[in-house]
Amino acid sequence: MSLSIIQCMEEDLELEAQRTANSEEAPNRTARMPHPDPNGPPDRRPIKLGEVWGNPITGEYGRVLELPWHNQQGRLVAELMALAGARVMGEHYHPTITEYFTPLEGELTVKCNGQTRVLREGETAVVEPGVWHDWWNASDCDIRVQVEITPGERFLHMIETLFGLARLGYADSKGIPRPLQLALFAREFSDVMVLRRPPRLVQHVLFGALGLIARCRDYRATYPQLSRTVLAPRV
Repeated sequence: MSLSIIQCMEEDLELEAQRTANSEEAPNRTARMPHPDPNGPPDRRPIKLGEVWGNPITGEYGRVLELPWHNQQGRLVAELMALAGARVMGEHYHPTITEYFTPLEGELTVKCNGQTRVLREGETAVVEPGVWHDWWNASDCDIRVQVEITPGERFLHMIETLFGLARLGYADSKGIPRPLQLALFAREFSDVMVLRRPPRLVQHVLFGALGLIARCRDYRATYPQLSRTVLAPRV
């Protein structure tokens, strides 16, 4: 199963590379803009069940099992494959989202409200809105985890943007967008995710100042190439 997810992801990356090869966002790296083209061609391909979205920097790959607009609860369900050593971009909380993590294969380490535990196959961790949490794969094996997120629509757009920036090379070695990009990203998706560091007050002041500079330099919180969630037909 892990191998098939990676293979699907590689196929998607090849298609993405072909689709953007002639656009302004795919020149050689020394000449390109420090961010995706804000006027680039929008990606309007409908999101399909079974698609694999991946972040090659953090080692997260998710297969879409259920889309938020296909159920009354607005629930997003995905099968996450976390490579050995994979982890998210840092401790955070979701203002309105409830998350469920259930390992299907292997063990997932979860930190929730300062308490760290190891989830084994069949066990479920529930993360309520407003609870600081983090997760990572501390094992030396790839793991599979079923993840449920409610409501999931805005979360899906956030992940699409975050993973897309990483795939296109606009993130650091931890998968975090660089400061000017992060300032706009964090403010745009503050209803979805709040990072623990830097402290919230510092974020408010720092991201506000950096955001002004970022917009003057044509950065955007997200980009038409990374917005299928809101631009593509829903079939």
